[in-house]
Amino acid sequence: MAEKRKIIRPLRACAVLTGLVILLAACEREADTAQIPAQCPTVTEPTKSKHISLPAGTFTMGAHPTYAEEGPPRDVNVSAFNIDATEVTNADFAKFVEATGYVTDAERTQPGFEQPGGVVFRPPTLDNPSWWHFVAGANWRAPEGPENAAEDSFESRAREPVVQVSFNDARAYAAWAKRRLPSETEWEYAANSGATSIYVWGDERAPDGVEMANTWQGSFPIHNTQADGYAKRSPVGCFPANAFGLYDMIGNVWEWTDTVAGQTELETAYTIKGGSFLCAPNFCRRYRAAARQAQEAGLPTSHIGFRTVSK
Repeated sequence: MAEKRKIIRPLRACAVLTGLVILLAACEREADTAQIPAQCPTVTEPTKSKHISLPAGTFTMGAHPTYAEEGPPRDVNVSAFNIDATEVTNADFAKFVEATGYVTDAERTQPGFEQPGGVVFRPPTLDNPSWWHFVAGANWRAPEGPENAAEDSFESRAREPVVQVSFNDARAYAAWAKRRLPSETEWEYAANSGATSIYVWGDERAPDGVEMANTWQGSFPIHNTQADGYAKRSPVGCFPANAFGLYDMIGNVWEWTDTVAGQTELETAYTIKGGSFLCAPNFCRRYRAAARQAQEAGLPTSHIGFRTVSK
């Protein structure tokens, strides 16, 4: 990771962390059990309705912590609201940009780097043990960087969740859509969907060897078996929906919420939820509804996206 922007410090986690985040305890290793890759539906939309209306309710937010910041659990009341069935896709975001001419933060000069770009995950090597890299020219159109844009075309990624979008970009899209970003409470209620188990789908991470979300299988960050069928982001809707009918609340990409997590020297940090394709059993077990992390508002990365809500 470049040293210019000192607050970019991945600290035993899946996301790019800030100095305000509590240091995380080491993850315990779990056995790799996944064997059956997910099969992505060929339908254009994974649900008949793009938005799902959720009833008011009470749920237990947080958990007896896997990580310190997750607890203690407490009962929370939630008003009824409406939420996107999937993460906002590249195709969705392209319509917004075409209609408004919006320029994302990654397409502007990034503070501390003096050029446009975003943060990209790359497996570490002996020459460079870091797995986070600032890549000039990385943006929502080319999330891994311009050198990969030709082989990783926009057309092939149209149904993938948009990434390399900052909190500011996500909020701008939501306003254009006459919606907003969810609060952390709303997001966790939607992801939890009434579950009382360790994971929203049950107590086993991969029941009968079937992966239930797009995460990392194998030893992070060196070896990914891709037992779920994906090395990076998957198209939305490729894994089973939760009890509310919502897709990819867990895994695939982290998602922005509008809940403030703290303040760095440069900017506000907001809570992100859900984990990503980089969360592994041996490292960053954040493929749970209660998991949470802080992220700088203006820093775009290759593993954070969003979805929107309305009342």
